Amino acid sequence: MENALPLIVQLISGALGGNGAAKLFKNLDLGMVGNSIAGILGGGLGGQVLGMLGMDLGGGGMDIGSIIGSIAGGGVGGGILMAIVGAVKNMMNKKA
Repeated sequence: MENALPLIVQLISGALGGNGAAKLFKNLDLGMVGNSIAGILGGGLGGQVLGMLGMDLGGGGMDIGSIIGSIAGGGVGGGILMAIVGAVKNMMNKKA
């Protein structure tokens, strides 16, 4: 369970990051469910990418630094992916 905890934190913070980004960028809003799904995916991906870049986000222990890293990686990743998906959706709507 200890190994899964950083991923769970990343997914939850990704959902929050996706919904938070939607509040900031109202023109990219996908609706609460869409923002959450994009945020969850972005949170998981963001945490994994940061881990591959050498930023340890809880690789074993759950100290305060690992928790903060998981929250930051997940939240930022979730917000970024939600914004990308929202921008692509807006571009597709303009062409249709």
